[in-house]
Amino acid sequence: MHSGEHDHAGHGHAARRQHDQRKPPPRLCRGAWGAARLICATLVAACLASTATADTIRIATFDTEFSRRGPGVLLRDITRGDDQAQAVAAIAAHIAPDILVLQGVDYDADLLALTALRDLMATAGMRYDQMFALPPNTGVQTGVDLDGDGRLGGPADAQGYGRFRGADGMAILSRWPIVTTDVRDFSDLLWRGLPDAQLPVVDGVPFPSAAAQAVQRLSSVGHWVVPIAHPSGAFHVLTFAAGPPVFDGPEDRNGLRNADEIQFWRHYLDGAFGAAPTQRFAIVGNANLDPGAGDGRRGAIQGLLYDPRLRDPLQDAGPTVDWQEPSPGDLRVSYVLPSRDVRVTDAGVFWPRAGTQDHGLMSYDGTAASRHRLVWADINF
Repeated sequence: MHSGEHDHAGHGHAARRQHDQRKPPPRLCRGAWGAARLICATLVAACLASTATADTIRIATFDTEFSRRGPGVLLRDITRGDDQAQAVAAIAAHIAPDILVLQGVDYDADLLALTALRDLMATAGMRYDQMFALPPNTGVQTGVDLDGDGRLGGPADAQGYGRFRGADGMAILSRWPIVTTDVRDFSDLLWRGLPDAQLPVVDGVPFPSAAAQAVQRLSSVGHWVVPIAHPSGAFHVLTFAAGPPVFDGPEDRNGLRNADEIQFWRHYLDGAFGAAPTQRFAIVGNANLDPGAGDGRRGAIQGLLYDPRLRDPLQDAGPTVDWQEPSPGDLRVSYVLPSRDVRVTDAGVFWPRAGTQDHGLMSYDGTAASRHRLVWADINF
């Protein structure tokens, strides 16, 4: 089971919850487990073969909340047939995104846990030939008191909150080659290195200290720009997983950092960190911030959603996470935001109503895949 700690986006709640009630496209497999696996895999393979040269991409983001309490535990659980892993794999196979961006997956240097999860998805009916992950900032100790609690070495004194190095990492699975030589990783960018950075100050003094701000990175997990070699040309995935804007004090350190993690993308597109793609890209990930509800500096996500270089295909879709009511409540925190030049043909949040056939995919033997929901969009060049 996932720990479910340190990932709330706010202490408010959305007024309503909408569910994705559209019928899945024909290429989605509706099968479950057991003997149905073979049928499911066969159908998916046939459909993928018929669309391999199409210019339509289904891209998705899914915060799996898959992190465990120590290094190697996630791999152990997946290889033992973990129920949560089975549920995550079933949802991925059902929605069948061509590019799947994951959050909440513990990192290991040889990508053993990610490989095990990828192979489980293949068993469920969706095969990804390409995997990519980089070491996250989570659990990287600084030797400095970053949260101002007067102690050193705690999870909050790491560059990103984490009990161990690699906790709650990100990953990308793709049907097409990932051009690893051209990946740009901004995870080591210092927070104060962001243009117009909003660093916390208390009584005119840097919080918690000037020494802390001298080493504090912007990214809670990471900021990556990852080129995908689609048959029709390169497509760039701009991905991140922002930290929560809560769990702090009146200095609002986490709220300020969350906002700047989101603001990074607008500065990047402005050219503040070198040449940036102007077409055929999408910002994909978990911003941990709702534009209209919950705690946090909502202007940051509003600015991104209304940036004229981007499309928001799910502006009326409602929440993407099922957090406890009434607080923090159901909020919209996960996003797929394609560049303005591409055409969005469909999009959704996988949140089927109770009692429907698809609702059974939300858990496996009573274990939920995640409180977060998979968010997807179909784009056409």
